[in-house]
Amino acid sequence: MEPLQPKPSKLQAYLRKISANPLKIILFGYASYIIVAVCLLSLPICWKDGPVSFLDNLFIATSAVSTTGLVTVNTPVAYNFWGQLVILIAFQLGGLGYMTVGSFLVLMGNDTLSSFRKQVGSVVFSLPEGFDLKTLIQHTVIFTALAEIAGIFILTPLFSIQGVDNPLWTAIFHTISAFCTAGFSIFPNSLEDFRGDFWINVVVSILSLLGAIGFLVASDVWQSNVKRRRTMSLTSKVILLFTSCFIIAGFVLLLLFDTSIQALPIGERILAAWFQSMTALTTVGFNTHPIASLSAFSVLLTLALMIVGASPSGTGGGIKTTSISAALGGMWSSLRGNQAIAYMGRRIPEERVTAASAAIVFYILVFLIGTGGLLLVQDQVFEDVVFEVASALGTVGLSRGITGDLTVLGKLIVITMMYVGRIGPLSFGMALLYNRSRQLIKMPEEDLAV
Repeated sequence: MEPLQPKPSKLQAYLRKISANPLKIILFGYASYIIVAVCLLSLPICWKDGPVSFLDNLFIATSAVSTTGLVTVNTPVAYNFWGQLVILIAFQLGGLGYMTVGSFLVLMGNDTLSSFRKQVGSVVFSLPEGFDLKTLIQHTVIFTALAEIAGIFILTPLFSIQGVDNPLWTAIFHTISAFCTAGFSIFPNSLEDFRGDFWINVVVSILSLLGAIGFLVASDVWQSNVKRRRTMSLTSKVILLFTSCFIIAGFVLLLLFDTSIQALPIGERILAAWFQSMTALTTVGFNTHPIASLSAFSVLLTLALMIVGASPSGTGGGIKTTSISAALGGMWSSLRGNQAIAYMGRRIPEERVTAASAAIVFYILVFLIGTGGLLLVQDQVFEDVVFEVASALGTVGLSRGITGDLTVLGKLIVITMMYVGRIGPLSFGMALLYNRSRQLIKMPEEDLAV
């Protein structure tokens, strides 16, 4: 007679339930990063001139892990080298994605991934068909290391020429912050002092774009051009096309219609318009031009770019260029009366379009809830509050100057928006509501006018 198995405790049953859903693992995984970061930032060894409140440490930790860059305290004023190092490690891990580093270390010793890691990794990277997770993780870590080493090597002498104190640490911090689209800076006014420096603008832009277009594209380009195994996937082509189009459109519109940018010398005008379009779409969050000085039209344009955001499997946030492209494709097909949706000679699966529509609708819903909540607790101008929520949910980090004036409830709302934005609003909702034991409910079908 077999011995009776002990009945699992409620905690064990709950943990098994969590482990059965990769989205819940990601939800708790990023939360664990934040908890560790806030505990370290709360140590006096990380403070510079005086204590930082627990809520501010929680805000900074969440902003770092979510690669947002919004701050309630000035980073170089509040934190010394050790505090800045904690922040750097937090946005490096947050940018790479949950379990990426751990999976890479496992592959170094074992060359295989457990089914659990494969399941979580596929969700983290939003893998389409045809991509191997093991290869992608290896390419992600190698690509990140090469890009960041190159960025540090180039930015160090550039900051030195500008007379920056400790140019090596400054280059390390800003390189990783740019590639992870974190937007954290150890300059009090972000990169405004370098608005006219062509090379610093170019290097930071390239690092931000490399992080924002996603590791799928980097892996795809490597395999198609170096290994010559196949042509680039449709996903990579769509990402590159839409990223280019949105940034160029934003650049042209800012250059032509923003009065504060038009007041600059021609060289700075071009650099500022380019950088502000790039920083909004990639969600990197650096700025070389004061956001508060932008015209109403430019604020709306920046808001739109932040909401669109970067690309899947990258370090940026937002709805994502691929979701927007799929939704636009669906709209265009409906207008033309077509059943199928196609891009570049390829038909898009209907479930992808449905997922994109769901992501957009849920994103807007969370955005409206966050905006409404912040308007209730903050006595601020409407457009500034809308901009702040869009920046937090899109993990952008740009602000019109109200972050430091947030109330306790306001900080908690923005913290929630940053956390949800890093996971992805739709993924966050599915982590809470998704039921693996779905059952087909037999109900009568009836048409609905739309």
